[in-house]
Amino acid sequence: MASLNDLSLRQLEYVVAVADVLGFRKAAERCHVSQPALSAQIQQLEDVLGVKLFERDKRRVMLTQAGEELVSRARRVLTEAGDILSAASRLSDPFAGPLQLGVIPTVAPYVLPEVIPAVTKQYPRMRLRLREEKTELLVRGLEEGRLDGALVALDPELGDVEQTVIAEDAFVVALPPGHPLTKKKQVQLRDLDEENVLLLEDGHCFRSQALALCTRVGAREVDFRATSLTTLAQMVMSGEGSITLLPAISVPLENRLGQLEVRPLAPSPSRILALVWRPGYPRAGALRALADTMRAAWPGKRETAKRS
Repeated sequence: MASLNDLSLRQLEYVVAVADVLGFRKAAERCHVSQPALSAQIQQLEDVLGVKLFERDKRRVMLTQAGEELVSRARRVLTEAGDILSAASRLSDPFAGPLQLGVIPTVAPYVLPEVIPAVTKQYPRMRLRLREEKTELLVRGLEEGRLDGALVALDPELGDVEQTVIAEDAFVVALPPGHPLTKKKQVQLRDLDEENVLLLEDGHCFRSQALALCTRVGAREVDFRATSLTTLAQMVMSGEGSITLLPAISVPLENRLGQLEVRPLAPSPSRILALVWRPGYPRAGALRALADTMRAAWPGKRETAKRS
């Protein structure tokens, strides 16, 4: 019967890497080891456990039924091990060492250029590592311990997370020059009835929020889904008559050439941006302090929401 002495965290890390990419070569590259070394360690672990974790042939790699259950447990073990290391780092200096931070794409390009220099100046011993992903992938990264925190828009689908609010970000309507709504200084939500609206592709939380708003006021989604806010802005600039909704933080960059007509909405819909992390994360105090620094350096020093 296998004992704890027969297992290693490194072996579990290799198994999880193969499960993530379903390939031994790519997993070896990700773990910065040779493929033979990785394969040997996984074979050794399979021998110790007495079960096959992967089915493999020349074309593909698949998890076995036993592999699915054991990989799930391995993820939890690695997360706990990472938290032990983080706790040790916190006891010595919570603001030293690496900190993995995720950011959603509808925030990253508009906020990071201003807040990251402030964070670096405030915490010179912290090595901030950034990842830009959609909300679903960031939440998964938190759960699996690959991320320490994430800057996201608050949404019920975030699940069980701790949070501190950083800012409220209003939605605005972006119009092509000459559109009838440009005659208004402020667009009422009811004015969007029957308008053709361009939205982001599935997976973006901003799409879900904008779509819910459009559905409520009777706007029609155009049969085109953009991968980024930049694409949305460019499509509206093309002058085909469609409009779009943008988060206010994106306007200085996306309308830097002044080719969009941007109007506030009333009543003013918005999203709440917050820094989130998994419950029990040992460096939560450092993340709250990090949020304070971000809040102070927020682009344009917009009115911020109260901290949670």
